[in-house]
Amino acid sequence: MKSKQSLFQVAIFLAIFTVGYNIIEGIAAMYFGFHDETLALFGFGLDSFVEVISGIGIWHMVLRIRKIGDEHRDHFEKRALKITGSAFYLLTVGLIVSSLYNLISGAHPETTFWGIIIAGLSIFVMWWLIREKIKVGKALQSDAIIADANCTKACMQLSFILLASSLVYELFGIGSIDAIGSLFIAGIAFREGKESFEKAENQESCCREH
Repeated sequence: MKSKQSLFQVAIFLAIFTVGYNIIEGIAAMYFGFHDETLALFGFGLDSFVEVISGIGIWHMVLRIRKIGDEHRDHFEKRALKITGSAFYLLTVGLIVSSLYNLISGAHPETTFWGIIIAGLSIFVMWWLIREKIKVGKALQSDAIIADANCTKACMQLSFILLASSLVYELFGIGSIDAIGSLFIAGIAFREGKESFEKAENQESCCREH
């Protein structure tokens, strides 16, 4: 069985990996989303960068838990949550406005091929991260790390929405499905923004279970 120090090293690695993966995913999703004119993929990329802000807060949280325990948030974490919540709200407004414009104008993507690829990879990675974070969280008896795994579930939900809308467009060519998919992404972004502010204000453990 791994020592407590080794488990914390794994938890730190998972936090760093989450940040790094979201940066790469965000860049790729925004590039292909812009190039192929798919709003759902572009919005998914923007969401990845919002998750980076949250991920940095989680990284800091794990380092703090290793030093002083699991009980309370510090000022840095609460500020990160408020910045994350604000970014989610801005993303929500942007996606709603863009989606409605695309629905009214009849705009549609050139292709959603890359949306399928990126979403499929993201589902696999998020599933692995959820499993590993829960495993480490249970071994360390850390509610905060286990709750971080629940945060990652929201990313996987976004990936399923992107995958579904991208597949439907590629198979049936329904132009409006991309805008509808981005509206669903906006809905999850709003929920995450609201929960970020609630967690900052109430000093709850990282995330409530979705």
